[in-house]
Amino acid sequence: MNDPKKKRILRLLAGVVFAVLLAGGVVAYKMYIRFLAPSVTESQPYLYIHTGTSFEEVMQELAQKNIVEDTASFHWAANWMKYPSRVKPGKYKLSKGMNNRRLINMLGGGFQEPVHLRFQNIRLKEEFAGFLGTQLEPDSIAMINMLNSDSLAAAYGFTTENFFCMFIPNTYEFFWNTSATDFFERMHTEYQKFWTDERMNKARDLNLSPIQVSILASIVKGEALHTDEMPAIAGLYLNRLRKGMLLQADPTVIYATHDFSIRRVLFKHLRTESPYNTYIYKGLPPGPIMMPSIASLDAVLNHQQHDYLYMCAKDDFSGYHNFARTEAEHLINARKFQQALNERNIKR
Repeated sequence: MNDPKKKRILRLLAGVVFAVLLAGGVVAYKMYIRFLAPSVTESQPYLYIHTGTSFEEVMQELAQKNIVEDTASFHWAANWMKYPSRVKPGKYKLSKGMNNRRLINMLGGGFQEPVHLRFQNIRLKEEFAGFLGTQLEPDSIAMINMLNSDSLAAAYGFTTENFFCMFIPNTYEFFWNTSATDFFERMHTEYQKFWTDERMNKARDLNLSPIQVSILASIVKGEALHTDEMPAIAGLYLNRLRKGMLLQADPTVIYATHDFSIRRVLFKHLRTESPYNTYIYKGLPPGPIMMPSIASLDAVLNHQQHDYLYMCAKDDFSGYHNFARTEAEHLINARKFQQALNERNIKR
């Protein structure tokens, strides 16, 4: 090809093609950076988006906690994918190297990480509210206000004194942004599931309501260090209830004092004025002294039948008890344990 004009045209076309390819490459690179390149850092394991959070507030969170490498690229991609109009609250699991496209799809779709909520061995409502405030979006103030609400407790068939009975310790799956109202509704549903016809019939056979079973189970839980001894302890307290005797359960005295550091219950503790002090008041206290475990609830319903009326911790500090039928036998066991406490210099 010797025609100069044709050569110029070919060179021009080649230049245009090169420019188009270069521009396309630049666009493709920018799209790759904005959508497909690794973006999420390892600074945070989760992104928490509160109910009512705006897109701009999400952007502030991403920037302040250095969650993405380039907030400008994320902002551009988020607008392209229409994320600002579909911000959803929740707890979102972050993986190092996650790209913007995947992150935005997760956030916009509300594909959050569930919370596996496990609670047990909780004594006070304030303690429970504080724990829930660390696990779910509603804060501890919202939770304690509901736990102390007379109208809410009554709506579920409880009083504020025995409302704790509704919460069956177990592991439950929730979304982080579950409202306080929905949390209580779910717990009531779980409570109803627990109290099957079989368990209800067993409670009736004991002439106890489910709430009374829960209160007694909380005392059994407070007294027993070993699950396998719970049925025997439950049988003892049921024997005392039937005979109209004071329960004289040390865990109720400790609860009455609210001093949970006590290792040795002294005479001054026994005089603590409180409806929870079963050394002073007959029958069951007005509410549980801690959340009863499923094991302690079933221990009451399936208690061991015997004629023991007294028990005292063994002097070998194994956590098990010596049981007795008479006060005279019990005093012998008690003296052994008191001597063992003295030898270990346990004064309170």
